[in-house]
Amino acid sequence: MLMVGLTGGIGSGKSAVSARLAALGAVVIDADRIAREVVAPGSAGLAEIVAAFSDRVLDADGALDRAALGRLVFADEAARRRLEAITHPRVRARTAELAAAAPADAVVVNDVPLLVEAGLAPTYHLVVVVQTAVTTRLARLTGARGMDRAEAERRIAAQADDARRQAAADVVLPNDGTLDELHAAVDTLWRDRLVPYERNLRERRAVRPEPATLTEADPTWPQQYARLAARIRHAVAPADLRVDHVGSTAVSGLAAEDVIDIQLTVGSLAEADGPLAERLAAAGFPRLPGERWDSRRPAGDDRWAERLHGSADPGRPVNLHLRVAGSPAWRYALLLRDHLRADPDERSAYLQLKRELVAAAPDAATHGTLTDPWFDEEHLRAEEWAAQTGWRP
Repeated sequence: MLMVGLTGGIGSGKSAVSARLAALGAVVIDADRIAREVVAPGSAGLAEIVAAFSDRVLDADGALDRAALGRLVFADEAARRRLEAITHPRVRARTAELAAAAPADAVVVNDVPLLVEAGLAPTYHLVVVVQTAVTTRLARLTGARGMDRAEAERRIAAQADDARRQAAADVVLPNDGTLDELHAAVDTLWRDRLVPYERNLRERRAVRPEPATLTEADPTWPQQYARLAARIRHAVAPADLRVDHVGSTAVSGLAAEDVIDIQLTVGSLAEADGPLAERLAAAGFPRLPGERWDSRRPAGDDRWAERLHGSADPGRPVNLHLRVAGSPAWRYALLLRDHLRADPDERSAYLQLKRELVAAAPDAATHGTLTDPWFDEEHLRAEEWAAQTGWRP
């Protein structure tokens, strides 16, 4: 199943998005609803909250007075963290139960207001953020919800800001327009990304973008890599494997194919072929079939062998290279990246070569055979640069 994290600031309209996704067929797990369930009257969660904050957080019927509790915790970060330590583990446990009960081919949407604040983004295949201007959110909170403006401002300030949520977001859904516009955006996301992503994930199929085209440098490529790397680290934990951004998208200002190249360092190819391969596939990075060697070196030379995984996400193509620590292929991926970062002339020459290759042969699979001579010469220049500067992987 595909696990999607849905979040957004208070008053952003996240509930409208989750309702639309549910209508389209998603299994929606509402963290707020679960949070109420785990502190219901008679629950161990409510008893622990009363022990921490006294019975002043109870109403006349002995149920949790959420408004009273909110006034306490949103004005006091230490109190808020104490509350989260009580409720979050219980919410996570109940969420896991509900997800386990969903069909194997489900798109499971976890509606989590504090997804970013709790550091949960790497646990999902995709994170969707609903983003709305603060002025609009304040108007919704003080209007439809009848909240005091000062209280609304405090609650907004207590959550992650837009920049932090954007850094965690694979998809940003703006919600400053009409409900029809929001529904149209959700429908497109469902049709073009979530449904095919779930199918690819279930069938262990990677997206292979062809033919190759160059796009101008995207300043968000490093941020996109960071999200992918966090997912990979979560997938391979408790193993602490090195993850690096390599390839053209790792070089600032360089036009490239819009594919994020990532190098995952393994101790051996046997390790890459073991349970690690399935863990990566389950996280959205299925292995591509066949034996592979670095495209610039002869097949059969195990010093240049690798295992290549792709991405099941149709909205984010990835080349995930599993290479052995210290091998020539592993070392050269890091050396080429750092040499191109350091030398603008090499960068220009490489970009010119890429433009010529794409124009002559847009089939990405042929690039390796066409680039051998340039890479042989560049490899020598890069090694000279490494020796002069004392570069190490």
